Amino acid sequence: MALRVAIYARCSTDMQNPTSCDDQIRLCREHAERMGWSVSAVYGDTAISGSHVILRPGVQRMIQDGRARKFDIVLAEGMERISRGQADIASIYDNMTFAGVKINTLHEGEVTQMLIGFKGTMNSVTLADLSTKTHRGLRGRIEAGKSGGGNAYGYKVLRSLTEDGELKRGDREIIPEEAAVVQRIFHAYLDGESPNKIADMLNREGVSGPRGGKWDKSTIHRNPKRGTGILNNELYIGKLVWNRQKFIKDPQTGKPQARPNPESDWIIKDVPELRIIDQDLWDKVKARQEGRKIEQTEREAWERREPRFLLTGLVKCGCCGGGFSTIGKDRFGCSNSRNKGTSVCPNRTGITRQDLEGRILTILSDRLMDPELVKVFAAEYIAERNRLASTRTDDRAVREKELAKVIKEQDTLVKALAAGLPPERIRASWNSWIPARSSWRRNSPPPLPQDQRSASTRRWQTLITNGSAA
Repeated sequence: MALRVAIYARCSTDMQNPTSCDDQIRLCREHAERMGWSVSAVYGDTAISGSHVILRPGVQRMIQDGRARKFDIVLAEGMERISRGQADIASIYDNMTFAGVKINTLHEGEVTQMLIGFKGTMNSVTLADLSTKTHRGLRGRIEAGKSGGGNAYGYKVLRSLTEDGELKRGDREIIPEEAAVVQRIFHAYLDGESPNKIADMLNREGVSGPRGGKWDKSTIHRNPKRGTGILNNELYIGKLVWNRQKFIKDPQTGKPQARPNPESDWIIKDVPELRIIDQDLWDKVKARQEGRKIEQTEREAWERREPRFLLTGLVKCGCCGGGFSTIGKDRFGCSNSRNKGTSVCPNRTGITRQDLEGRILTILSDRLMDPELVKVFAAEYIAERNRLASTRTDDRAVREKELAKVIKEQDTLVKALAAGLPPERIRASWNSWIPARSSWRRNSPPPLPQDQRSASTRRWQTLITNGSAA
């Protein structure tokens, strides 16, 4: 019996033609065919970094199916395709080893603990080196007054060709319509309007937000210390500030978390051609922000996160479908209504956490666990399982009967050809066999490759092709 192999492929971006997922899968299929393995599953992750295993659905499904012993070998182009993180590749190896599944790659062969220790370290170093070089390249663009990635509301990125035909990136210019909205936001805030009311005003007027959606109060006044939000973006006064923060991957979630860099690491360049807000208006807005600032403790932002409760992230607003969030001490309300205004959602109703959890748990215990409902569910489940099982049994019996008929007709034709019967009689037998053959082929898997077919089948094909038993 051929070993069952699962192929895994990954590419960081859609533009990676030399190592695209399709190319990796093709090479792995060819290797499996040479080894006589049967490909039972293919897993892939496209445009996902190799450093975040937790966020890659393809590799997570592979681990789950591997623990269920749905295949015997995992095959990839190289270890770096599975993961560049040493801890991640070691965890995947442990899960596969526990399930009795081996890991093979086209580049390294069979993956062992020693190989994981050596190659995993090299991949981690390569990943860190790639990050350093990327950071260096971005700084070079910032030093030239160009965009270091991303864009801000009020500007558009220009792309043009140089004299050498290379794509010129990083230049920006002001969008007059959006610049007017930015000026309105600054003036409205200086006139005493809150970010919530400004967002509601823009949403009522149908003004599209920075990403084409609705305006949110956090879009306007996010984090003055980190320079995020419309009111805090120094690009509007002609200053390009870069490297305010760095991102560190949370090992539990795989998601990057922002950490502020010391001010001495910031890179600041003057770009006066991109100024939208005059200095006097900017200074007055900053003064109002300072006067309204709420003193925080010495703890960092990630240490001040609100605790998660039983229904965190699961409660939705019945009016707009948005999420419920904390609006006070142990009290929840519609996030859209409070952050984007009543023009988006009129629901201003709040509910305490204790009341909300009590109602949900009561419904679960009193209604869903009612003996009569459980009895009905169990009966329906058993009936459906039995129906599916009987359908599979009936289908199998029909297919086996058709297969037996096809084999019998095939043997008859082979004997007729070997005996040298007249073509007319052979043709009559062939025509009588066509309906059964067609029915079987419609419901059967693809034919085996030429080199895997039985000797009798190959001989039968030769007889049909040549029209004789020679």
